[in-house]
Amino acid sequence: MRAIHVPSAGGPEVLSVVEIDPPEAGPGEVLINVSAAGVNFIDTYHRSGLYAVDYPFTPGVECAGVVSALGPDVTNLAVGDRVAIVGTLGAYAEVLAAPADRCVHVPDDVELDIAAAAMLQAMTAHYLITDTYPVRRGDQCLIHAGAGGTGNLAIQLAKQTGATVYTTVGTPAKAEIAAAAGADHVIDYTEKDFATEIRAISGSERPLDVVFDGVGATVFEQSMSLLRTRGLMATFGNASGAVPPVAPLDLMAAGSIYLTRPTLFDYIQTRDELVDRADAVFEMISDKTLEIRVGERYTLDDAAQAHTDLEARRTMGKLLIIPSL
Repeated sequence: MRAIHVPSAGGPEVLSVVEIDPPEAGPGEVLINVSAAGVNFIDTYHRSGLYAVDYPFTPGVECAGVVSALGPDVTNLAVGDRVAIVGTLGAYAEVLAAPADRCVHVPDDVELDIAAAAMLQAMTAHYLITDTYPVRRGDQCLIHAGAGGTGNLAIQLAKQTGATVYTTVGTPAKAEIAAAAGADHVIDYTEKDFATEIRAISGSERPLDVVFDGVGATVFEQSMSLLRTRGLMATFGNASGAVPPVAPLDLMAAGSIYLTRPTLFDYIQTRDELVDRADAVFEMISDKTLEIRVGERYTLDDAAQAHTDLEARRTMGKLLIIPSL
């Protein structure tokens, strides 16, 4: 089979296609014929060495496809089942060996590429809006990167609660996408200082109840400065680099604000949590209350280009690798 190989940490150029023997399904595992694999910033962190992995490896932590074989002791799945998974390395490949208890069934009315696009980003948006800070009607939220995969979905979910949503984007085209998702105030950070603009719109020096930030270093300190007393900063990504250290006394001085650095995998730790969150997302996709926007589809041969495009932040929506292309 064909798969992406990463021999050592580096830039997108270390991604290459290799021919390897297909995996075998071990105890408690299934083989998945991969229909689509998601491309995420976490993949670039694994590739670059920001997040520790053992080299060499095949990247990708998210995919959807069809079960082609069962290992011993698998009772919850059958050959031919449509499934999706997040959190298992190796998705940039034609076949993935995956733990059966981490696979979720994909409803018949959800396309497999949409399911692949939803697993990491949609479930991330879901836990942020429902659990990390349960957004309520009247809350004032800032969601950075409103045209990106997670940001766009978070806008949709926050607006369903009745919150007021500010968002940042980098181009007029991205502004249109963020506005279409329901954002109340879309700020192009290349033209205006987002903190100054939010203060002017709100008429308050510190108007925000919560900030959801997947951008990181370049927006972190200004975002914190916009939080009300006991507001919450959720920094969940490092698209512009890791944020600097924060002293606990700084949080006190800023108004006893809360700072958290959450990850999806702590919000789907148990099988029940995983299934409940995935089912909630798939239900919203089915009833069209949540739109998954796929931006680009790449072949395995174009995986390096996918990483280059993502890191340059010139993409809109979800990026997918389609191994069959």
